[in-house]
Amino acid sequence: MTAQAQGRRVAPLMWRVARLVERRIETPTAQTLVLDVPGWPGQLPGQHVDLRLTAEDGYQAARSYSLAGPADGERIEVTVQRVPDGEVSPYLTDTYAEGDPLEVRGPVGGWFVWRTDDTAPVLLVGGGSGVVPLMAMIRARRAAGSRTPFRLVYSVRTPDDVIYADELRRRARDDQGLDVAYVYTRSAPEGWRGEPHRIGLADVNSHGWPPDLEPLCYVCGPTGFVETVADLLVGLGHPTRRVRTERFGPTG
Repeated sequence: MTAQAQGRRVAPLMWRVARLVERRIETPTAQTLVLDVPGWPGQLPGQHVDLRLTAEDGYQAARSYSLAGPADGERIEVTVQRVPDGEVSPYLTDTYAEGDPLEVRGPVGGWFVWRTDDTAPVLLVGGGSGVVPLMAMIRARRAAGSRTPFRLVYSVRTPDDVIYADELRRRARDDQGLDVAYVYTRSAPEGWRGEPHRIGLADVNSHGWPPDLEPLCYVCGPTGFVETVADLLVGLGHPTRRVRTERFGPTG
């Protein structure tokens, strides 16, 4: 549900024609696309959209992508991770050009969202490109001038795989009340304490919030990652109703 739609009946979702206005390289395999979407109704941080491509012969392919930040008028951002042998993501990262059209439907989702008037501490746990909707929440927090304490635990394979690396460094320094911690699974930067490993109990326990503070927990990433982290949080005493999850598969 969009911010404008709260408290009233939501209109059926419709496909809108969008065009690319800007592209930003995030990592060797991930790019942020800024799309101009006439008539865009707004969104809540954590929601996603469907993108649909139509070939000259009429064949269509659609994929869902998380929104990367608050809407800027009629402009939205999605961050696309290129999937080898994918059907949509290679086109979006390698071929889709400025001014080209595609169709957008959304925003979609009402559970995996954070509202800026919520004051409970927030724990964000992301795996790989699962950081995208979590970054939308971080950006919305700053835009609203919220003082809600945020902690992000971000699991990536290597330092080169950190999406929004420069922005996260800047926000960890400048956004009061935001803490950022990393877990590296394959190789870590020089000077990082510990060995590369998959996220575990110690990471969630030391970088998260204690359950007695009743934080809202948002976990996003591949299915196995999300299930592991959600189980760890519940095992630490976080109520299941306070653990919100979003998972994605390998389709691209």
